[in-house]
Amino acid sequence: MNKPVAVRDIKAFVYRCPLETPVETSFGTMLDRPMVVVRVTDEDGHHGWGEIWCNFPMVGAEHRARLVDSVFRPLMMGAVYDTPRQAFDALQAGTRVLALQSAEPGPFAQCLAGIDLALWDLCARREGQPLWRYLGGDSDRISVYASGLNPSGPERLGRAMADRGYTRFKLKIGFGAERDRANLAALRDTLGADAGLMVDVNQGWNLVQAREQLPGLENLGLKWIEEPLLCTAPWSEWRALAEMTDIPVAAGENLMGEARFQEGIDSGALSIIQPDAAKWGGISCGLPLGRAINDAGLRYFPHYLGGGIGLLASGHLLAAAGGEGALEVDSNPNPLRGELAGPLDRVENGVALLGEAPGIGELDGLERLEPYLVGER
Repeated sequence: MNKPVAVRDIKAFVYRCPLETPVETSFGTMLDRPMVVVRVTDEDGHHGWGEIWCNFPMVGAEHRARLVDSVFRPLMMGAVYDTPRQAFDALQAGTRVLALQSAEPGPFAQCLAGIDLALWDLCARREGQPLWRYLGGDSDRISVYASGLNPSGPERLGRAMADRGYTRFKLKIGFGAERDRANLAALRDTLGADAGLMVDVNQGWNLVQAREQLPGLENLGLKWIEEPLLCTAPWSEWRALAEMTDIPVAAGENLMGEARFQEGIDSGALSIIQPDAAKWGGISCGLPLGRAINDAGLRYFPHYLGGGIGLLASGHLLAAAGGEGALEVDSNPNPLRGELAGPLDRVENGVALLGEAPGIGELDGLERLEPYLVGER
């Protein structure tokens, strides 16, 4: 049995990076890229690093960092946990009422997810093992795909990612049938017949709109259509949509809790399920969930759109869970990701190697990100 974690300190850091090209979705636009990093230190001085989802609203990063400092830090200081999962369960129980009282179960879950990632990273570093092996994985080899292709000239970014070794690409749609189809045609012309293309509606349709839009997307060889409906839509509507199309249906980044994910697995509507380990569950819930998705005959594709620490953790989680899925890698320039992503910057024929460095790997790039650090240094 591995040594328990005796927490000496926990701290959250906020980073913000301005964007030359805003990230467009069907529900809004990102004008900068935020990142909330969590560092947990044990009594022997070992560090572990995690990341908290914080993309929306724009003030979300500072808010989540303050939740860590004001709510979770007092609960963790001096605490001893036999395992990260024990810490997850204790912190979730200790904050459940406050999360409901403040009507903020999402932000609380995101903070807990980032803390959990940091605790697992700490344990793996302390044992001198890469996280993927510490979690029981057999190989550091993972598939990746290029995400975040915006509706404005997506073929240019797609071409750049293809030149970097990517073979699968995901386009944001929901901007009108004519524009969506023109973008898909441009991507296919640029990337060729063998490129894997997926689309993401970002919850932009209702069932009536889906019925109108789906026929125009058939016969384009799409690997999946992501979040065509609201994540809160009844599973009966998701099943009705799945019956309208031969395109596999994907969702999961906005589901929360074991019960809701089990409903998704059992729904009969989803072919691909996409939990986000920095948004809910961390590794303590994310690893058994990823394996359950695979065991159900579905495909586990981790969702991720943030900085490099969460991306690396998601890659190690995928390597441990196994299966035929691939890791989502944002195509848009972002030093908060690029300076930290390390091995995930090296892609060959759609595959990356996570390497043998302890934990999620070397994070020397944090020093180069100091210009983007908000507040205390």
